[in-house]
Amino acid sequence: MDSIFTKIIKGELPGHFVWQDDQCVAIMTIAPIRPGHVLLIPREQIDHWDDLPAPLASHLMLTGQRIARAIKKALSPKRVGMMIAGFEVAHVHLHILPAESLGAFDFSQVQQPDAQALAEKAHLIRQALESLAE
Repeated sequence: MDSIFTKIIKGELPGHFVWQDDQCVAIMTIAPIRPGHVLLIPREQIDHWDDLPAPLASHLMLTGQRIARAIKKALSPKRVGMMIAGFEVAHVHLHILPAESLGAFDFSQVQQPDAQALAEKAHLIRQALESLAE
């Protein structure tokens, strides 16, 4: 059965994409801990991060670094962190989020932004990704 992420990747559900390549996508999460919280997801539906083939795991890490640089440029946080929790959806996804402190990684602080707010942050991050590629 397709995960919610697979359905978003296939275009069956909407998503605010900031990155797409042949191996992964990055979307704005609809339940961000902080504005600018991005999910980096492999196209292949794999449940556990430790089951990722090494080349895909490496690609995700390198792409995550690229997205982190874009978040830094677009939003100017003190840090950009990454975490893999693995409980929310049975499809590997890396949380990449701007952070001012370690408390930024507390899922009890999830916000409920509207679609416009997600679209605006996605636009800023995409612009930063484009400018960093030049």
